[in-house]
Amino acid sequence: MNKLYRSRTDSKVSGLCGGIGQYLGIDSTIVRLLMIVLAVFSLGTIVLIYLVASVIVPKAPYEEFAGYDPFRFNHYN
Repeated sequence: MNKLYRSRTDSKVSGLCGGIGQYLGIDSTIVRLLMIVLAVFSLGTIVLIYLVASVIVPKAPYEEFAGYDPFRFNHYN
């Protein structure tokens, strides 16, 4: 089963929107735009929920990125 984590790689503020995007399988930009719209129309309630969730939801474990090598693909060849 998929668990919800804050993203370590797709992070703008706390990584929560990136983690939600990974969990739902959608682009994190869509999640961020939806959060902005909800923040405007909820009169700030979603901001409070976002802050609480950022404290409660854990960061993604490092084991998920153990195989990640940013220098694996050489784009200069």
